[in-house]
Amino acid sequence: MSLSNLFILLLLLIPVFSVSAKTSVKVLIVPGHDDGSWGTEFLGVKEADMNVKLALMLYDRLKQDKNFEVFITRDWNGYKKEFADYFQNNEEVILQFIKNSKEKFDDKIRNGEVEEFENVYHNDASDGMVLKLYGINKWADENNIGAVIHIHFNDYPRTKTHQRGKYKGFAVYIPEESLKNSKASSPLGFFVFNSLFKNYYISDYKKESGGVVPDQSLIALGANNTLNTRSVLIEYGYIYERIFSTYYKREAQMKRMAKQTYEGIKKYFDYLAQKPHKIGA
Repeated sequence: MSLSNLFILLLLLIPVFSVSAKTSVKVLIVPGHDDGSWGTEFLGVKEADMNVKLALMLYDRLKQDKNFEVFITRDWNGYKKEFADYFQNNEEVILQFIKNSKEKFDDKIRNGEVEEFENVYHNDASDGMVLKLYGINKWADENNIGAVIHIHFNDYPRTKTHQRGKYKGFAVYIPEESLKNSKASSPLGFFVFNSLFKNYYISDYKKESGGVVPDQSLIALGANNTLNTRSVLIEYGYIYERIFSTYYKREAQMKRMAKQTYEGIKKYFDYLAQKPHKIGA
């Protein structure tokens, strides 16, 4: 039995608790990419727009739950003022934070304290996006965020980008075990995965076929040990899949995906509230 299947089995056996944490949990939702760097695209539909739409649906669900205090980095009008100001006013501080963190992590690799991990290939982020992503990590820790949820849709390099590709399905990325937030993030990732797994296929791309995918290099997950709190990145499916082909199909699927993501987050924190000690603490 694979590690992923073992976790799935264990999670299926965990009861759903109705009692929630005594204090509200701060959750930050990050719709991947932005209008300047919109990720992938299929037949005129941009990933950045799909990310915002689903992220706002998830935001609304969490907002209605008194057990959560929810933040979002951007909406249809662009970055929320709090984040736009943070990026602008702290650019030099963030750049120094990136430099210092990378140097320390590289030293750990050179000293044999950390092994380099074979990550799934992802396109390199632009310099501006790198600054924002590391800035979000810094902001999240400074503001005692309990969980960071990154929203994405997938694609892969191919010649005829106007035609559908061969892969389909979702995957949940979690920090690889050498990252300091790995132990706390992994259970959250499996709860979210388990909730989505009820209605959606796991990615059939070989490197994502476990469903829950550890990664060392994604900034969103805390690359170079730049994040203390829990973080997961969800690839909800490949942008060209038929379930996203038309506006009405996308709308229906995104509503369901947002609902199931919310349920996975809620079940995790409800379970955490029942434990005598925190998972991953």
